[in-house]
Amino acid sequence: MKTELWAIGLVILATAFGSFGPLFLKKASSGISFHPMKIIRNKNLILGISFYAVATVIFIPALKGGDLSLLYPLVALTYVWVSLISMKFLNEKMNRTKWLGIALILVGVAFIGMGS
Repeated sequence: MKTELWAIGLVILATAFGSFGPLFLKKASSGISFHPMKIIRNKNLILGISFYAVATVIFIPALKGGDLSLLYPLVALTYVWVSLISMKFLNEKMNRTKWLGIALILVGVAFIGMGS
């Protein structure tokens, strides 16, 4: 099956959207409690789960448009987005090793794309 460009675009959109899930889960972790009402009222927890859910809803139709062996490895782009978002919104620092990891992810995704 030939993978359609729109399917690749949807997967990339899903990874960008889904990368906000960990951001909000990280924020939620500071106020986490095992009390059911506090869990329900934790807005960051609800937002984090919601971003994951929306990303999944975006990802599912993309599977119709191409090979799983090409589309699913693109999910690794989430790590790239999370790193960039963490720098922006959580003031996390990047070092050479982290940048090298991002570069390797991008190279790996490119190789998978070229191999299809």
